[in-house]
Amino acid sequence: MAKSDAVVATTAQTVQAAPAKAAAAKAQAADPVIGLGAGFDFDKLMGWAQTQGLKLLAALAILLIGLWIAKRLSRALERVMTRANMEVTLRGFLRNIAYAVMVVVVAVAALQALGVPTTSVLAVLGAAGLAIGLALKDSLSNIASGVMLIVLRPFRAGDYVQAAGVEGTVEQIRVFQTRLRTIDNRVIVLPNSLITTAVIVNFTANPKRRIDLTVGVGYDDDLRVAKDTLLALAGAHPKVLKDPAPEVLVTALAESSVNLELRAWAKTGDLVHTKSDLVEAIRNDLIGKGLNIPYPQRDLHVYHHDADGRPIGEVLTKAVADDGDVAAAGAKPKS
Repeated sequence: MAKSDAVVATTAQTVQAAPAKAAAAKAQAADPVIGLGAGFDFDKLMGWAQTQGLKLLAALAILLIGLWIAKRLSRALERVMTRANMEVTLRGFLRNIAYAVMVVVVAVAALQALGVPTTSVLAVLGAAGLAIGLALKDSLSNIASGVMLIVLRPFRAGDYVQAAGVEGTVEQIRVFQTRLRTIDNRVIVLPNSLITTAVIVNFTANPKRRIDLTVGVGYDDDLRVAKDTLLALAGAHPKVLKDPAPEVLVTALAESSVNLELRAWAKTGDLVHTKSDLVEAIRNDLIGKGLNIPYPQRDLHVYHHDADGRPIGEVLTKAVADDGDVAAAGAKPKS
């Protein structure tokens, strides 16, 4: 009876230890390095090292060859954009973006060859990209606006523009910001998102511009003489273009003058000085020919009232009259 109980106990211990032994054997088969302590199998270790080494070599080869191809493709893309006369800033930006995307693809392919599950890697990259996008929302908005400015080209470096309420000559158009220089030599840096969301006025987009000058003459002056004078001055100026020809229009009957408007065309670079010359010449010639240049004037009548509401003039007149009567009454009659 005792012998039978010992056999049953031994059998139970064997059954309980069987799963643990099976798990250890499975782990050793999967990773022979675990068996270094006891029952070390050199052939299995060499097989595992050979398999992992081949994966490592394959991943390294994919990484090196992929980076080389990515660099060559990014340079080829830049050459294509150069032939297309694309802006330097946009070329560099698009080249860097394309290279970064290709590097990410190569890295994921190398990890996959190494045996790393790429699904989790892509999920981590996606989550990181979302977090970065939310954190850099304003910066990404400036980048998108910079790409729009470079692609659509509402202005270029060297143009004189008004953007976001600021005027100046464009010095640089960057991905994040645009640099302007004002007439008085101040430097203004504008975020690109402010520029694309506001009205943009390009003063130098066209090779020629029109000068509009409003000149007022008196109502008694001869309009024909005034118009001929303005046309003669515009035609005599060397920087006023002949085509389109200058013209003079009567635009308004104002309170104190008849307004004429001289319209003359000049090259964009000569606009400011030509306009200044015409204004000075118009003033001198109109005065020299006896024509008036009226300016607004008003007659102001001031009325003062006494405490009882009577005009002060009436009070003073009555006071003078009363003084005269008193003086007359006090005079002695002649004998």
